[in-house]
Order: sequence, then structure tokens, then C-alpha cells
Amino acid sequence: MPDQKTVKLPAGLRGMDLLDTPLWNKGTAFNDRERDTFGLHGLLPPQIQTLTEQADRAYEAFQAKENDLERHIYLRQLQDNNETLFYRLMLDHVIEMMPIVYTPTVGLACQQFSHIYRRPRGLAISYPLKDSIEQILRNRPNPEVDVIVVTDGERILGLGDQGFGGLGIPIGKLSLYSLIGGIHPWRTLPIVLDVGTNNQQRMVDPEYLGWRHERIADSEYYDFIDRFVDAVKAELPRTCLQWEDFATRHARPLLLRYQNELLTFNDDIQGTAAVTLGAIIGASKVANKKISDHQIVFVGAGSAAIGVADYLRYAMMAEGLSEEEAYTRFWIIDKDGLLDSDRHDLVEEQKRYARDRNEVAGWPRNGQGKLGLPQVVSRINASVLIGLSTVHGIFSEAIVREMGRKVERPIIFPLSNPTSHSEADPADLISWTEGRALVATGSPFASAKYGGKTIDIAQCNNVYIFPAVGLGLVASQARRVTDKMLLAAANALGENSPAIKDPTASLLPGVQNIRDVAREIAFAVGLAAHQEGLAPDVDETELRRLVTESQWTPEYVAYTA
Repeated sequence: MPDQKTVKLPAGLRGMDLLDTPLWNKGTAFNDRERDTFGLHGLLPPQIQTLTEQADRAYEAFQAKENDLERHIYLRQLQDNNETLFYRLMLDHVIEMMPIVYTPTVGLACQQFSHIYRRPRGLAISYPLKDSIEQILRNRPNPEVDVIVVTDGERILGLGDQGFGGLGIPIGKLSLYSLIGGIHPWRTLPIVLDVGTNNQQRMVDPEYLGWRHERIADSEYYDFIDRFVDAVKAELPRTCLQWEDFATRHARPLLLRYQNELLTFNDDIQGTAAVTLGAIIGASKVANKKISDHQIVFVGAGSAAIGVADYLRYAMMAEGLSEEEAYTRFWIIDKDGLLDSDRHDLVEEQKRYARDRNEVAGWPRNGQGKLGLPQVVSRINASVLIGLSTVHGIFSEAIVREMGRKVERPIIFPLSNPTSHSEADPADLISWTEGRALVATGSPFASAKYGGKTIDIAQCNNVYIFPAVGLGLVASQARRVTDKMLLAAANALGENSPAIKDPTASLLPGVQNIRDVAREIAFAVGLAAHQEGLAPDVDETELRRLVTESQWTPEYVAYTA
């Protein structure tokens, strides 16, 4: 769909077919001329409304819903009826509605996906159709696609295997690509790779809509993914493919397998890393520290945690540390304790962060003989604590107070989603450190109050990164996605931290300003792409113009036949 003030509708699109096409439908906003031209008289109420009036009416209906799941269903139905109105409503109420369309409500929506299913959106590619993937891609609703978000539904947020229901994540993610990055909804495509499910609740649910089979694995799985990627390369060679919510054992191998073959990235690894680094850049400026000054403790050692550690390490090396020195700044703990050289269960990327066993040989252990979080924090001067464990409450008062005793401005990020899996409540973290902690979370939390001040809590949400990255890729016409591009995004985000000017402010920009920040991040991404020789050469003024012009805004345009 062209982004201009007057457009010509596809031949033959009129009457109910037009009203049933969400990307073209304007509902009661069709004017008299359009109603004459496209056979709409009598199909619509006589009153002609503006987009603003429609949005006010839609908001009234939204408010009448009784719970967040009902609100999510309402917004999805609105999106399936009138995309422009949906995005206008979302922009008008972005703070209120973003948690409904995406985290945390989308987690419940994925669990209930088969029960709340109303209308097709995107593509479902099931394993039994493995020989027809290219044909399935040709069935896509729109021929031109800028961004695909794909999942296999195995590791949805902190909720685990949701099978076919995982499609709710790509749908929600791409809504944010359009809302924030301004990627035209016409040019987005959500996909679920339905390779079965090991979730017995889904398997025995009579309403479950996915392939009723245990998950395929090993060579069968990778052969299926190869077929899918080959089909994307054949059908949509210039489209950005974002991997989303794949299990740890698959996430990084898939990224490494394909990152040099097509325009692709993994948001759980690289997006999480970039937004966390951006928030830590802002927090470090408030704490008057360099990134390389920190001793950083992680709880959780999955692909997201290692991705965050990698980006922090890159930032340290950019400040002058050698790679060996940078590794010594990290202490990573999982359910089996500290990663150290005595551990024989570590994958290659984890081994690089393992501490030498001799370094910790004399340290006291817990009741299971492991070096857990309390033991590590008691022995080092940890200045950053990051949670990607999905273990609710693991950042205990004793641990946080010990950390706060040793450093003036502890940086503490409980990042696990959804809220019920958060490692701590931000209000407790603020209280236990006498208001000194610098906090960002994975799910939305209310502001914390301490000492007569209200401290805003940043949601360290990938929404600050991936929509802007998409905009930067589209505007710059980049051919690949690299870590340098994501690091540029993180730095641009960190430089826009409100807390730098006001220590009680959020570490990340307000959501109400997120489209403006997205343009700054997109510019940084595009500039990095040009500097790496991965995009056509343009000067900075032209790149800024391209970024601005590429950001779609939801508004109605006049139609001609």
C-alpha cells in the first residue's frame, strides 16, 4: 500500500469486500464520494466520522472491557477490522495499550490463543507441509514484505512451550514494528513454524488448533528450518527475518547458521542485549562510572543472558579493555550455580564466561555445595545485577542490601517476563538500598516512592530496539544485520536516557516519545550499516530524510478507483 495522500484502490475492491479488508477499510470515515464510487451507501451508517472521532468511540469500547485479556481480544479484533484506526487508537493511548497488545498480556493471549482465535493473520507453516513451504509463502496476504517475525512457539516469554499459540508473539511484535518504528502494516508478516508441542495442556485441549504431535527434534528440526530459510531467500530475499522466542538450544545456533546468508537477527539475543546495554549506559552515566568499571553478576545463563553479556563486553572493549580483561568483569550464575571451569555442562558460549575454579576454590558454598547468588555477592563488589532467570523473588533483601553496602549506586535489573516471574519488585529494590538503586525491569511496574520522591521505573523492553532497527534497515536498505548496528542502537538509546538529567526519572525514554527516539536509533543503525559497507552510500542529511520519510503514520488517505 503506498504511503501517500491519494491512492488508487485495487481493481474490483468495493462494497463488503472493501469493508472486510482491514488495510483499506475506513469504516464510517468513508466520505460521500467514496461511498458513491465503491458501492458503500447503505452498508454504513449515514454519519461520516473523522479518524479522531472513530478513535474516541473505540476507546470507549476498550474501556468497557472487564479485564486485560478481553481488552487484548478487542484490540486484535479492531486490528482485523481497520488497521489504521487500530494504530491511531494505540498511538493516542500508547502507555495504556502497549502492555495489552504485548507484554505482559500477550503471554496469557498465547496460552489462550486457540480459544480466542477469530480471524487468520500471518502464516502457519506446519511440519507436515514441509515440502510446500515456498508455496505457502506465496500465499502471503501482501507480496511486498519488509519484516517477518517468526517463532516456533517453544519458549514463549517465561511461559515455555505454547506450540501454535506462539503465533501471538509475532503478531504482537509486528504491531509494535508498525506502531513505533513506522513499518507499514501492509509490509509485515507474522509466521509460526508449527513443529508440534510438548506441552501436554495444549495437546489434550480439544480447542487446540496446532499440529497435535510432539515436537520434532535434531536433524528433522534443522532440515525443516533450512527449508524455511531457503524459501524466504527465494521468495523474499531482501526481507528482514527476525527470530523470536526459540528455545535456548536453538536460538544462537540458528542465528549463527543464517546471519551471513540473509538480513536476519534474533531479538531475544541481540535486541535484549542492546536494550539492556542502552539502559546500563544511562545508569552508568548517572552513577558516574564507565561500563568497564563494573563487576557484573547475572542470574540466568541462557541465550538472552549470554547475548547481554557479549554486548556489555563489546562496550568494555570499546573503552579500552582487552578481551581477556573484559571477561573478568562477569559472574554468571544458573540453577546449578556459578559458571566455572569445574562445570562440564556448559555450551561453548557459556564456557567463555566461566571463572577459573582455582579463583573460587576456597569460597563458602550453599547447602547443595554450589556457589549461588548469595555466595558470589558476598565475595565481590558487584555493581550491576541482572536477572534473566524467570525465578520470582531471587533478588532477596539480604542480597540487595549486601550489594548496596558495597557500592553507592547499585544497578539492578530484574528482567524476566512476565511480571509473575520478575526477580524482585522495584519498590523493594529502591527501599532496600535507601533510594540509591538504579532499576529497570522486564515487565511494566508502577513508579516507586522513597524519601518523598517518586522514582520512575524503566521497562527494559526490546520495544525500544527492534522497531527502530527495522526502520533503520528499511531506510538504509541494509543487506545484513550486524552486532555493530545493534551496538549503535544501544548507544543511541543510552544517550537519550532521561535519568542523565533527572536522577528520579526513568533510565529509558518515556513510551509517549518512543517514535521520536526510534528515529534517532534508526539513524544510528543506518549510519552503522553504511560505515560497514552493507548499505548504499548516502550522506547523513539524506539518511535522516530517508528515516523520517520511511516512518509510516496512521492516517486516512483519499481513495480513487
